[in-house]
Amino acid sequence: MKVSQRVTYGILAAVDLAMNGKEMPIQARAIARRQGIPVRFLEQVLHAMKKAGLVESQRGAQGGYLLTHEPAAVSIADILEALEGPVFHRSFAGHGVGARRATKPELLLGDVWEQVQQAERKVLEGITVEQLAGRQRAIDAQRNPMYHI
Repeated sequence: MKVSQRVTYGILAAVDLAMNGKEMPIQARAIARRQGIPVRFLEQVLHAMKKAGLVESQRGAQGGYLLTHEPAAVSIADILEALEGPVFHRSFAGHGVGARRATKPELLLGDVWEQVQQAERKVLEGITVEQLAGRQRAIDAQRNPMYHI
């Protein structure tokens, strides 16, 4: 499965919001700086996520973005579909057949590709933004150990 940079940035933004945006909105510029994402590209990604209902924005000096749901309720599949469209709704069995008869490859491999797609979706639905935020906290703790005297 190929994952676009747009989806990767969307996931990073969602994780950042889960970690930093619990009480107050986070500005796109702050997310971009922490995650190493070009601000203009991130703004486009956040706009698409807003249209899909994953984030909300608040205007003003204290404005920014917030997740609309708890991080544990947002899966990677949700973000993928918000940014790439309904990628998991295609059926490979008889895909594009219409009124004509299915070809040999369609008959032979249709069920295989359907199983692959179902497995991908199951994995992506099982990984939440909260899980990734926890993983990010662990990575940050390893990179920046605290020394106690």
